[in-house]
Amino acid sequence: MLDSGINKVHDETRQGEAFAPFALDPNQYSKRFYIESYGCQMNFADSEIVASILNQQGFGATRNVEEADLIFVNTCSIREKAEQTVRKRLHDFRRIKEEKPGLLVGVLGCMAERLKAKFLEEEKLVDMVVGPDAYRSLPALVEEAGSGSRAINVLLSRDETYADISPVRLDSNGVTAFVSIMRGCNNMCSFCVVPFTRGRERSRDAGSILRECTDLFQQGYREVTLLGQNVDSYHFNDDIHTAPVTFANLLESIAQISPLLRVRFSTSHPKDITDDVLHTMARYDNICKYIHLPVQSGSTRILQMMNRTYTREWYMAKVDRIREIVPDCSISADIITGFCTETEEDHAETLSIMEYAGYDYSYMFFYSERPGTLAARRYKDDVPEDVKKRRLSEVIAMQNKLSRERNRFDIGQTYKVLIEGESKKSKDDWMGRNSQNKVVVFPKGDQPRAKGDYVWVKVNECTQGTLLGEIAVEQPDEQALVTA
Repeated sequence: MLDSGINKVHDETRQGEAFAPFALDPNQYSKRFYIESYGCQMNFADSEIVASILNQQGFGATRNVEEADLIFVNTCSIREKAEQTVRKRLHDFRRIKEEKPGLLVGVLGCMAERLKAKFLEEEKLVDMVVGPDAYRSLPALVEEAGSGSRAINVLLSRDETYADISPVRLDSNGVTAFVSIMRGCNNMCSFCVVPFTRGRERSRDAGSILRECTDLFQQGYREVTLLGQNVDSYHFNDDIHTAPVTFANLLESIAQISPLLRVRFSTSHPKDITDDVLHTMARYDNICKYIHLPVQSGSTRILQMMNRTYTREWYMAKVDRIREIVPDCSISADIITGFCTETEEDHAETLSIMEYAGYDYSYMFFYSERPGTLAARRYKDDVPEDVKKRRLSEVIAMQNKLSRERNRFDIGQTYKVLIEGESKKSKDDWMGRNSQNKVVVFPKGDQPRAKGDYVWVKVNECTQGTLLGEIAVEQPDEQALVTA
């Protein structure tokens, strides 16, 4: 499961927010589309694929929903709250539609796959319902909906990866970009809808991934995040390569494009991240020292009910291995409180494994039963909501404590920071991230710098979610530091 950014203990971030894109050349298109994306990073990447397909049909993006001819909501089904948010937005758009004849509204993504015709027939909120594997059919569906029919395509595919489509970078800072390397998921975690809404795992052609990352670097981007529901299970084989391309192989190839191109990835299933991946991370300074390693629960009993395929002890040993091979690595997690039958003892084990792992930040939720999942069919959702929320508040308090401790450890350290733009709070400050994915804010100083530049920053203080520093007077010897 990809992180959704809700309850993330991190400042100055835009993950998990809805956004409206912009057209690179507003005068190029006679028709406009408006799109909002919710949920995981994969949805944001998918919206960029949709934008590319719509551009080919003469539609340009707009930030102004009032001038749109098409409105799309790219949806998430991972939690009930996410679905409620989308429903509210669809009601908002229906009011706009009533005042603008000819406006078409569509639902994309996981909710489209899960709820299918419900949107079209029962609620009559939308004109189109398009699943995550059906975006190539958008031109035909738009034409069908425009003729007065309600259009739907939610068929899942065993081979669709959109490898040949060059995404249109929406709302881009011009520095960082998402690159999808695989789709779907084979892990049948009992709480998760992803295998049902996104289908089985399939890995994208390695050559197309390498070309996309190379093109991004040549366009001035300085960081790519490789995306997949479970990137460590990436496995590509064809007639060109003598052996299958593993995730470690892919990671190394992208790192070799240029030492100026940073490489991140998300998400890693604990059972699949290998020593080969960890050693590759340690070998290349431009592979960021950050792993999102969802734990979900610290209780072996609950983990077995979740079908996570590892135990508490096994997960702790994996954390130890990461610390051994990549000692400066930052680790984050997904955590669910109040899963079926969870006791206070199970909850205490979650709190203790958080302390053991020393997470820099986490994505934290209370359990929300999703229709159609294994858990919904097998187990009773028997933990009262007030108990779920109380346990969640304790998990958040623990993460707040850990985040403060981890950030205080950085005070006095000097890090190489990639400038992503101005700080939200002051135009006199830059904002960027270090290799460990921590936000760093610092004064611009006298020397001219720009987005996409690397700069060494000494950390002088911190908040719970942000490191505060200043440009280092003496630039460290990069060969002598592992904190690149």
